[in-house]
Amino acid sequence: MSELLPRQRVSKRSLLVSPVLFLLCVMLFPSAAQSDDGVRIGPLRALPLSQVSSILPPNTVLLIERAQIETFLASIEGTPPDWATVYGRGHHDPDHDERLFTLNRERDAAREGKPALEQLVTFVWTGELSRTDAESEVYAVFLGPELNATSWGIVRFKPEDVPSNLRAVPDPSLAREINKRLIHHHSVDVFVVMTGMLISSESIIYDFSHDEEGVGMIMPVVRLQQVDVLLPQ
Repeated sequence: MSELLPRQRVSKRSLLVSPVLFLLCVMLFPSAAQSDDGVRIGPLRALPLSQVSSILPPNTVLLIERAQIETFLASIEGTPPDWATVYGRGHHDPDHDERLFTLNRERDAAREGKPALEQLVTFVWTGELSRTDAESEVYAVFLGPELNATSWGIVRFKPEDVPSNLRAVPDPSLAREINKRLIHHHSVDVFVVMTGMLISSESIIYDFSHDEEGVGMIMPVVRLQQVDVLLPQ
């Protein structure tokens, strides 16, 4: 698996200012923890993304590379929407919202009972570590949604509820490596790996991009069971 993901990356500067982004604070334990909402939180690991399957439950479907995402969408949705017809003349078209609503309603009904709804899936956002204070080896992770360019449109995975108030700490050798980078004002990029299942209702939301006129956006909504933070090597 390539470390260069086929996606439109959010710039690190925009991560700090965009209102759609949020702060996930994690304190990294050497062993896995459990959040208050039942999501398993893995420790911070120095692990290439290409080896992520080694820390995931068996038979988890990876939705990281473009081909993986497109294959999964085909298995659950069949074919991409006719975006041009749904868009019409855009937001100024009086029937635009109704066509979009109908698309979502019809796809929700057709999706019921599909085996893919019972599969564990894994997707990835990117983030950047920051020290929470000068003495503690507790790190905040600034992150935001990844925009994955596919032949179906822009795919943006949407966690139903991201865990908050998590606690974890890296092992001492990894903490020293992170602190060395931060002291020299180098960014410490991480992959935030999220695993779960599509929710049973409205599991995939169809919309249009706010950045590019007429481009469709597909948002699979995932109820998380496990979150892992990886420091690329």
